[in-house]
Amino acid sequence: MSEITYKDAGVDIDAGAEMVERIKPAIESTMREEVLSNVGGFASLVSLPDGYKDPVLVSGTDGVGTKLKVAFAMNDHRTVGIDLVAMCANDVLAIGGEPLFFLDYYACSKLDPESGAQVVEGIAQGCRQAGAALVGGETAELPGLYKRGEYDLAGFLVGVVERDGVINGDGVRPLDAVIGLESSGLHSNGFSLARKIVEKAGASLDSTPQGMDTTLGRALLQPTCIYVKPIMSLVAHLEVKAMAHITGGGLLENIPRTIPSGLGVHLRAGWPVPPIFRWLAANGPVQAVEMQRTFNMGIGMTVVVSPDQANDAVAHLKKNGVSASVIGEVVEVDDQGPRVVVEGDI
Repeated sequence: MSEITYKDAGVDIDAGAEMVERIKPAIESTMREEVLSNVGGFASLVSLPDGYKDPVLVSGTDGVGTKLKVAFAMNDHRTVGIDLVAMCANDVLAIGGEPLFFLDYYACSKLDPESGAQVVEGIAQGCRQAGAALVGGETAELPGLYKRGEYDLAGFLVGVVERDGVINGDGVRPLDAVIGLESSGLHSNGFSLARKIVEKAGASLDSTPQGMDTTLGRALLQPTCIYVKPIMSLVAHLEVKAMAHITGGGLLENIPRTIPSGLGVHLRAGWPVPPIFRWLAANGPVQAVEMQRTFNMGIGMTVVVSPDQANDAVAHLKKNGVSASVIGEVVEVDDQGPRVVVEGDI
């Protein structure tokens, strides 16, 4: 009787070991002084940073979703790792958390060390942008569960915030200013609809639609902005009352999550909108409200500050590398009406 190996069953231990060796430099480039363990252990040890008086841990988890299908179609795996970190880091940031460490879960049918290393190198790049240490993860080879050549990603981030520094929206008042931080594109939400529109239009990912300066595929794969460093600098500079990460649900559903009941926001269209959104709306076609509750429409994060601090906040954000503008104000609303109203066409 011939012998059978784990590799015969579809799991290549040697490929896994090769990938670990390839990604070690990327992982080591993310380390913080609080990390007490080395790469490759069964678990990771991380101490709390110095300087916190009453620290509270903040956690978040997310994935990249069907944006991965675009990466598969383009055979480009370099940026989805940035998306993975961004989706977690911006969520933790929304309540004032400083990212501390990150873990990833990478599952596939058959491990390809080349594409796998690209993914993890992207994760490491995202961790450097967020200031988080990549302290561990899991690479799972699951033949029969995933299609050949495809994989899924999940991320887990832990941050820290002073107990009295948690940003929960309690101080938001009518007439407070809403500041919008520009997005780079779709970020990592709404891709089931976006891919349906591309399919319906019969468009090639390699084509460059009129009005766009890049291919459709590149516009769709544009990585999610990580707002950690400019926002942390802003929080240290002035009082931030509320923040919202504009993910699934768009502007209409995410902003209300961060402000007290009885309050809403009146937004005025006019901020820069990446051309990819115009293309999607036209080629669906998709109604304006559906676009606004599915996509970020050019605003990746919102910040609420007192009206007398709005201009200072915008200038500070721009000084720290992120384009921002005042896009509206907080208003009192009836419980029966919409909590977000957009004036004008986005």
